[in-house]
Amino acid sequence: MKAVYVREFGPIEAMEIVDLPVPMPGPGQVLVRVKASGINFAETRMRAGDYGGQTVPFVMGMESAGIVEAVAPDVTAFRPGDRVFGRARGSHAEFVVFDVAHLMPLPDRLSFEEGAAIPVGWLTAWHGLITLAEVQPGQRVLIEGIASSVGSAALQIARWRGAWVAGTASRDEKVAKAIEWGANAAYNYLTDDVPTRLREETGGHGADVSMLTIGGEQGAKTVAAMGEDGTVLLFGSTGGRTMPLDLNIGARNLRLLSFSITSSKRFLPETMETFKRVAIPLFANGLFKPVVDRVLPLDHVYEAHRLVADRSHFGKILLRVP
Repeated sequence: MKAVYVREFGPIEAMEIVDLPVPMPGPGQVLVRVKASGINFAETRMRAGDYGGQTVPFVMGMESAGIVEAVAPDVTAFRPGDRVFGRARGSHAEFVVFDVAHLMPLPDRLSFEEGAAIPVGWLTAWHGLITLAEVQPGQRVLIEGIASSVGSAALQIARWRGAWVAGTASRDEKVAKAIEWGANAAYNYLTDDVPTRLREETGGHGADVSMLTIGGEQGAKTVAAMGEDGTVLLFGSTGGRTMPLDLNIGARNLRLLSFSITSSKRFLPETMETFKRVAIPLFANGLFKPVVDRVLPLDHVYEAHRLVADRSHFGKILLRVP
């Protein structure tokens, strides 16, 4: 099978398209013929060797959609021919093995490309906003990087919950796109005074919940934009692994919750359960819509990584697998 392979950590050129044996599913696993896979910022760090726990060599990719090819004898939830999607390492390949707990049926109305745009971004946003923060109607939600796959998913989830939603982005065109997708307000975090603008638009209240991923000075601005008893969800470090933090947050009784869906003990029993039961039907009826920026062939993976690094996209960049 064709696969995007990394033998040694390095720049974009460290990736190569190689022929590898088709993997076989073990107990509790499903072999899927991949039709599309999603590109994530975290993969740029995996390739570069700056992602905790990643070793070489490895096949790139964290999520995909496709058709079930084979199942282990103990798997009864899926059968060959089923259209599916989910999270699986090694997804930038013609075949990938899923642990059955991370695999979901793909609604008929969604293409494989749309299915591959969902797992990492939407499950991260769902875990933060629904499982951890339990966003309520009328709350004010601030989303850093609203043009990202997580951010664009969080926008739809928060709006579905009845929240007032603001977002930040690094380009004016992405700010405008966020408004088109339903944000009540959006700001260019490089040129706007986000805390002041947000407080003006919330009657001096500030945010009740925020999703923080950029870090650095921008992360500090997001914390400054929080209102009393607010919850800050920290789920990434796209702008660096540190940020200044004024300890007067105690006076505002802010709650800081950092999380990773890969290691959270609440992810499978709570987030995956409610996502399958509640969110998938919302994709099936068209209320939730995967945000696809563009689709490239598998052998254009270099271009895909450059686009992710450039941060000019809105939503998900995908690879189509032949």
